[in-house]
Amino acid sequence: MNDMKKRLLLFLFTISIFGCGINRQAQQIKALENCTYKITGVKQITIAGTDVKQLMDQQSFSLTSLPGVALGLLRKDIPLKANLNLEITNPSSNLAAINQFEYKILVNNTDLAEGVVNQSVSIAQGQTVTVPVQLMSNIYGLISNGNVFNDIIKAAQKGSSSKDEKLGLLTIKIRPTFMLGSTPVKYPGYITINKDISSKILL
Repeated sequence: MNDMKKRLLLFLFTISIFGCGINRQAQQIKALENCTYKITGVKQITIAGTDVKQLMDQQSFSLTSLPGVALGLLRKDIPLKANLNLEITNPSSNLAAINQFEYKILVNNTDLAEGVVNQSVSIAQGQTVTVPVQLMSNIYGLISNGNVFNDIIKAAQKGSSSKDEKLGLLTIKIRPTFMLGSTPVKYPGYITINKDISSKILL
């Protein structure tokens, strides 16, 4: 039995002491574990106030040449903003529900951002919902150490006119929170979703 399954069993055992409604909660948690998760798009991406889509239309560029990035390098503060769509599908015969969830986002296994989505999400049996995640992060470390996004956008320029080319790996880790009565209880560990970054997902 792996560590994740052990933590889940301990989690289900722990909530069993809370009394009424436990069976329903346990079913929702199990349904959530069996859901499939997809990142279906990353939209409205700006770096230091500059639209990334406009950068992809240029023949050549360097992120560090942008006025906002140049100033950000001095301040060690380069803001990235984006809207990420997280698609959740529930194939089970029970309702899956989340009260809120923590998230961590990585690019090529490098930490990018983390935060909390304070949104109650219910996924009925056999249904799919899309949850918007608003991403805000300081990417000074990524740009000053290897310039990951510069490489991705340059590759996207080459690939956008031909096939849907793999440019990198986007990972999102989510940790749901459930309400047992008035008590919030966090899921034991993170659910991990990987998605190839491609020219299409960035458009």
